[in-house]
Amino acid sequence: MKLSDEARRVLETSMRINKTGDAERREIEDVIARMPDDRVLLYKNVVSNPIGDLPRYSIHIRIQHMLTFVTFLMLAFTGLPIAFFGHYWAEPLNSVLGGVDVTRIIHRTLAAAMIFAMVYHIITIILGTAIKLKNKTFELKRSIIPTLKDARDFKHDLLYFAGKLDQRPEMDKFMYKQKLHYFAAAFGNFVMVISGSSFLFPEFWASILPASIASYFQEMMRLSHPHEALLALLVIAFWHWYNVHLAPGRFPMQWTFLTGKITREHQIEEHFLEYLRCLVEIPSERKELLEMLAARELDQLDNTGAQGAQSQ
Repeated sequence: MKLSDEARRVLETSMRINKTGDAERREIEDVIARMPDDRVLLYKNVVSNPIGDLPRYSIHIRIQHMLTFVTFLMLAFTGLPIAFFGHYWAEPLNSVLGGVDVTRIIHRTLAAAMIFAMVYHIITIILGTAIKLKNKTFELKRSIIPTLKDARDFKHDLLYFAGKLDQRPEMDKFMYKQKLHYFAAAFGNFVMVISGSSFLFPEFWASILPASIASYFQEMMRLSHPHEALLALLVIAFWHWYNVHLAPGRFPMQWTFLTGKITREHQIEEHFLEYLRCLVEIPSERKELLEMLAARELDQLDNTGAQGAQSQ
């Protein structure tokens, strides 16, 4: 496989950070040379374990995701009946939970749990980044921070799905869709925390806001809280769950949020630059890839040798 300039830079950076020796460097270069240039052949033929093959998320990220996932659904289940308590569908839900007053207590307790998950996440990100900076292993391109490359990847991906290109872009650990969803969710959580706090602590907000806008702020928060919750619920149900679990190649479920591992096929297709890092960081992955290439007759060096012998 002939690597693009971007892929070559990622590979060289990874080998420098991991202090790869000359012998291991030659082994990695040999494995890459044996890969077919057509990545579609690669990820369509690779055998993947549905539970996951390659590391992606730490145990901290998985715990935070589970806390957010569970509390978010329960907050929607308890919050919407509170916001629309006069509607026919809301009354039975409040009754099941013991009445609207009990529902409010449950809702606020769940909100505290979600805020804890948010703080836990922020601490994990800050400490993790600080450790990587100290060890000189931090890579901006490997983080969730958006870059200009994400815009190029988006354009490239549109052209691919329109049939104008035969390859998807070489995307990094977090692709453009994931970054967009992450920051959209972060903004939504921020809106929910601010608006929710205005219900619990109206005196606080009245004390720090100018008197001329305090009442308007409260009204805006009253409207934004349930509508932002409804929007988030629709986005999770129809965008996040589809892309993560229901899309072809992911159905019926992707196990990454539980195991912290991603399938080899998914890594090569949508996170090829991260897969190159895996070849550097995980020696056993080189063996797995070579065995797959040989079994599927995709080894480019063997094929070149065979073609040369036939020509003679």
